[in-house]
Amino acid sequence: MIADKSAILTPMAKRTSHVIGIDDAPFPREHRGNVLIVGAVYAGARLEGVLSAKVRRDGSNATRALTDLVRNSKFRPQLHAVLLQGIALAGFNVVDIHALHDALRLPVLVIARRKPNMAAIRSALLHHVRGGTRKWALIEAAGPMEPCAGVFVQRAGITLAEAAHLIRQHARNGVLPEPLRTAHLIAGGIATGQSRHRA
Repeated sequence: MIADKSAILTPMAKRTSHVIGIDDAPFPREHRGNVLIVGAVYAGARLEGVLSAKVRRDGSNATRALTDLVRNSKFRPQLHAVLLQGIALAGFNVVDIHALHDALRLPVLVIARRKPNMAAIRSALLHHVRGGTRKWALIEAAGPMEPCAGVFVQRAGITLAEAAHLIRQHARNGVLPEPLRTAHLIAGGIATGQSRHRA
């Protein structure tokens, strides 16, 4: 019998205390142009810093913007993982999570409270969004949404067991990791004057 459960974790799973959670700000349906994104950097239970950038609504620059945001940050040397609330920012600006993982050399974990309706997303992309075929290919390449620690995930550079450990380590107010909850609240507060919905 193993007395210390951490002994069965991989080395990566033991190094997940420093993470960044990234979410986009709300925007009006008629909005065109750039949308704010916010990153909340945590060291264990402590909020270490906040980062921000902009990506184009329904554009194709999310992967590059996230790469630059994290890579050029003073927090990059300490980071162990990148958490995203959904694989797309600012509508349908889809993140290539494998390219982001390769560029940053960090695990990337997409987290959703509920399993998305992939058929509806595919239809919207292919019929209503410019460059939708390429965007749908990125979503498919990210793999299926898998149940994990009370949420659903897509992942790059991290096993399902490691992902579950990371989520449980950082989920302090429900099932969503605190870095994502914080990023969501900050982005909403900046964009609308006050945060209105739970993360």
